[in-house]
Amino acid sequence: MVKRVWSKSKRPSWLRRILWAVFALLVPLPLAYLVIFRFVPIPITPQMIGDYVTLQEVHQSWRSIDDMSPALRHAVIGSEDQLFCTHHGFDWDDIQLALKQHDEKPGKKLRGASTISQQVARTLFLAPVRSWVRKGLEAYLTVLVEFTWPKKRILEAYLNLVDWGHGNYGAEAAAQAYFHKSAAKLTASEAARLASILPNPDKWKAQKAGKARMSRAMAREHEASRDDLDRCVR
Repeated sequence: MVKRVWSKSKRPSWLRRILWAVFALLVPLPLAYLVIFRFVPIPITPQMIGDYVTLQEVHQSWRSIDDMSPALRHAVIGSEDQLFCTHHGFDWDDIQLALKQHDEKPGKKLRGASTISQQVARTLFLAPVRSWVRKGLEAYLTVLVEFTWPKKRILEAYLNLVDWGHGNYGAEAAAQAYFHKSAAKLTASEAARLASILPNPDKWKAQKAGKARMSRAMAREHEASRDDLDRCVR
């Protein structure tokens, strides 16, 4: 009888190690991270690490969402994710609309349809590099974020970690840099200015927000306040 060169026990050993490593990276480690930082301020993100490595300035100070102006959450929810309190991580109608627009104009860049939860997931775990693999990981991590954190913590993390341009991460750093005041003291107009530049914070200026962008941001901030769109975080 010919003896098998690869025995049943030896053949899959390297494969098992790879699968266990992938499993650890995708399940227990992200879950442990989310459980810990559900209660503890998040000190750094992959994008901040990239800025430090390339010797760019990074400004960030963690603040409780209760210590921020209510106008800011109205402005951000109104501009970025009006269904934040009702969806479970994804705005399927917005995703379908973005895909439809891309089908109609395939040469045009695919419009972003990310919810606040999706943005938090990629901010916490992923480098700012566009790819389909990254989008797949983002979707998976969004499910973990929504499963592990309440909505209030998701929005709090977003407001503390989002890139507001020029090395300013989070509402406190942005408020100090652009308006020389704490995020707790932002007016409705200033909150709308900050929300209006989120799509392109390094190009647009909060102090001189375009009239059309500012008008839209103010209208959406008013809608969020009027329609109680932040009810899940109060």
